[in-house]
Amino acid sequence: MSGKTVTRFAPSPTGYIHVGNLRTALMNYLIARKSGGTFILRLDDTDQERSKQEYADQIMRDLEWLGLHWDRVEKQSLRLDRYREAAEDLKAKGRFYEVFETPVELDLKRKKLLNMGRPPVYDRAGLKLSDEDKARLRAEGREGYWRFLLDQQRIEWTDGIIGPVSIDAASVSDPVLIRADGQVLYTFASSVDDIDMGVTFIVRGADHVTNTATQIQIMQAMGGTPPAFAHHSLLTGAKGEELSKRLGTLSLKDLRAQGVQPMALLSLMARLGSSRPVELFEDIDALAEGFDVGTFGTAPTKFDAEDLFPLTRAWVQGRPFAFVADRIAALGVPAEKAEAFWEVVKGNITVLEDMADWWALFRDGAEPLVADEDRAFVAEALALLPAQPWTRETWGQWTSAVKEATGRKGKGLFMPLRKALTGRENGPEMADVLPLLSKTPKL
Repeated sequence: MSGKTVTRFAPSPTGYIHVGNLRTALMNYLIARKSGGTFILRLDDTDQERSKQEYADQIMRDLEWLGLHWDRVEKQSLRLDRYREAAEDLKAKGRFYEVFETPVELDLKRKKLLNMGRPPVYDRAGLKLSDEDKARLRAEGREGYWRFLLDQQRIEWTDGIIGPVSIDAASVSDPVLIRADGQVLYTFASSVDDIDMGVTFIVRGADHVTNTATQIQIMQAMGGTPPAFAHHSLLTGAKGEELSKRLGTLSLKDLRAQGVQPMALLSLMARLGSSRPVELFEDIDALAEGFDVGTFGTAPTKFDAEDLFPLTRAWVQGRPFAFVADRIAALGVPAEKAEAFWEVVKGNITVLEDMADWWALFRDGAEPLVADEDRAFVAEALALLPAQPWTRETWGQWTSAVKEATGRKGKGLFMPLRKALTGRENGPEMADVLPLLSKTPKL
């Protein structure tokens, strides 16, 4: 790829976008940004029954949260006149033809061909209909819909991920592009848009390869130059299972609610399925600079949402105090303790929301976790705990006094005290914890 690339992300606002959609959006975004080009957000909303404004709004919120800023927004629902104009042009060129078969009739044709051992390709019966035939069918109450007449030769392109692709158009049914109710279908509207909007590179899922073949011919029939294409592999679950049934639970909206950070998600998705190792990037510019769509493979790509949390943890732990100051203030942490609180807890949280549990512990105290055999020891130790305020030195001074009084040392000394004070077996250094504790535990 050379020059400034124009890419697009074209979700249908019929639901929330998920990690599979994000993979497509991110690849197109990074390709455009790396070349200094244009990234278009295009809402494919011609399905007026299923398209909802709430989904369109959430798609934009999700992309903004991730920092994937578009250069312009397009809506297919505002371009219906343009599709009608393009359809009339293709009718005049003899590339659109009207058909009347019902779904049941088409299914019977498919079954007959399969039983004969032949590919279930539409037989182009609609081409043979006279004007009288069409009038008769309409009189019977049938409504016509429109197919694109494929040129039955090989359709070839060099795919940015798959490599050379060659599809025999004779093995593909002429695609239905306009339904009987007048709804323009994705394959046609997308082709018109990509030519009109000057899109030069499209990355999308491998399930679109046959679509691409037909769209190349549609674009050429319109007099346009098809863009370059790359088809990424589809995601599976961690064990290779089909992911599509679970994608509803892997929406960006839900992942955000779980505390996943944008750069953790982007860093994983920008490398998953490529020959390069996953690494945590600090910002999108760095991600774009090193992005190469040609490093991705064609095998199904395993995705495990759990992989997002170590990356989120690493990103969170690298944040300076200024980044979290407002969030910490909102928890009610006193200003004089705020920075110390962050330094103490940041190594012991995975998502930022985990800070709330730590502050609740420091503010309200914990339910002591004391084994029966340690109860007398802990009671004696707490009696030796100096009065507040506690400093970082208090822990060392106190445990030295307890060791001298009880003879305990090592883990037998420190662990019961940690569990009594925090209700946990692990956590930050106790020397750092003690100055933040507000209350002495009561056994």
